Amino acid sequence: MELRELKSFVSAARHNSVSKAAEELGLGQPTVTTHVKKLEKELSMVLFDRITRPIRLTLSGQAIFELVEPLIDGIESLAIRTSEAEERGPVTIASTPDIIPHTLLRVVRVFNDLHPNVYLKIHSATRTEVISMVRKGEIDAGIIQYPERGDDLDFEPLFLYERVLIAPKDHELLSKPIDSLDPIAEYPLILMAKGTYTRHILEEQLQKSGLNYEVIMELESMDMIKKFVSLGMGVSVGPRLAIEEEDLKELGMISLANFLPVDQAGLLTLPGKTLSTPASKFMSVMRDVLKVSESFRTV
Repeated sequence: MELRELKSFVSAARHNSVSKAAEELGLGQPTVTTHVKKLEKELSMVLFDRITRPIRLTLSGQAIFELVEPLIDGIESLAIRTSEAEERGPVTIASTPDIIPHTLLRVVRVFNDLHPNVYLKIHSATRTEVISMVRKGEIDAGIIQYPERGDDLDFEPLFLYERVLIAPKDHELLSKPIDSLDPIAEYPLILMAKGTYTRHILEEQLQKSGLNYEVIMELESMDMIKKFVSLGMGVSVGPRLAIEEEDLKELGMISLANFLPVDQAGLLTLPGKTLSTPASKFMSVMRDVLKVSESFRTV
């Protein structure tokens, strides 16, 4: 029993006509007749009363029709429903708390304008957790800085991740050149939580230099850190991408590129993972948006 035989039978039953079924299916009338007769032979029953015109279902044919019609309708709508689901998403992305409200937010704004019906799922996680999610195939892509990856992952650099000193607008650290991390260690530090990559490399450098330092606040977002720094409660070290133009009304920053690494950041994906159409579109938009923004930053 083949699907094409069932389709021919259902169409003939609906129209009470083999010729109309052939027209609907784009087949020759002999082909539809062959399909119906083959089905009757396989089921060992007569499905149509052919004595009168138009043809009509027998009792057995009616019972088979009631069973098969919903199946055919479901199969025919499968492609449509699959296509609709494919266009809606979701697109599942993971990134770190410092990238999400700044770099990723700019991408999401543009993507939503272009594809308002696509559902986005965004996970906030540490850099290590993002790498793990990509490796397990749990997400479409990760957006992080400097992934320590093996041959099992693909990384596409899209923007630079530079660390800067963040201090209140008139703080004395901003009034003179910084030639080491030593002066920073003299002030209360407001940092992201332990386990975040920037904090790890900062503390690593401070400890290597034998410096004493005090972390007075551990916060979950750079936006909260900026607020407390602006109140004069301490200074911070974070990504330049987290500093918006309006922040500079209350904050100042100095590049720490001479003391802390400037990393490449971008898309981390699992080779061979099948991406939905919306996921591919999201990555394309991200490339376009970040290419423009990085060009603007370098002017």
